[in-house]
Amino acid sequence: MNKKSLRWALKVFVLSISLSIVFSLLSQSLLPTLSSFMSIFVIVFFIFVSVVFDMIAVAFTTISEEKLEKYKEEKGYEMAMALCRNADKVSSFGGDVVGDICGILSGAGGVSLVVNMNLEGDVNLLVTCLVSALIAGITIFCKAIMKSYAITNCDKIALHTGAYLEATPFKRRKKHEKNKKN
Repeated sequence: MNKKSLRWALKVFVLSISLSIVFSLLSQSLLPTLSSFMSIFVIVFFIFVSVVFDMIAVAFTTISEEKLEKYKEEKGYEMAMALCRNADKVSSFGGDVVGDICGILSGAGGVSLVVNMNLEGDVNLLVTCLVSALIAGITIFCKAIMKSYAITNCDKIALHTGAYLEATPFKRRKKHEKNKKN
């Protein structure tokens, strides 16, 4: 393992711990107060975010710079190429950091949902297990479908992701910092 990879792994380690603490605190304080409808919304939202980021991670792991070259004139090309050159980081961030945190938060939404049902004893245990299994099953099912889609359409996903990121302040800030250095 080279120093650059080790530095990235350490950054992701610190980032994931920091984000997990923040989101755990938020979920511990906010989720128990949500209605059943809002708990279901939270579950669906975090499953969706997890699946989308997993799809992006797979797309950038799959695509090659050569495949992207034919899209030089397309919107999002520049950022897509930069992300392609950092596919390991994109995959780690999208699939691991975001995916795992969303998994924790959708699970916390499931706990919130069951708590709102005010069940007791064995029924509570059974419903908790069923809700957890359903959340895991839906997440895995959606990711399995999206992995195939991401592999087949990696170029489209890369360009759409690149175009989206190019439209954000993040891109403009990076460009500004680059110009300042020159």
